[in-house]
Amino acid sequence: MRIDKLLWYLRLARTRPVAQTMAHEGHIRLNGRRIDRAHQKIAVGDVLTVPIGAGVRVIEILALPLRRGPAPEAQGCYRVLDGGPVDPIAAANRIDA
Repeated sequence: MRIDKLLWYLRLARTRPVAQTMAHEGHIRLNGRRIDRAHQKIAVGDVLTVPIGAGVRVIEILALPLRRGPAPEAQGCYRVLDGGPVDPIAAANRIDA
């Protein structure tokens, strides 16, 4: 599956042209290697590093989606490897014993 189509199906890009632009700008990494083309092929088990908003997400592809379905369906196709965002308030209130 093409990376632009995958990003759109997984709801990591709002539209497919936005996903194509993300790929052409060269900010996406596939298994640690920078890509700069929207037709780059993606397979199950690949690790993607994708800039999203002000941060970066590292995800592993678990399954290739067949369509751009609802968010829970899309989220079931990948696993986030970088953990979630840190809540600064919770981090400030943390007590280490």
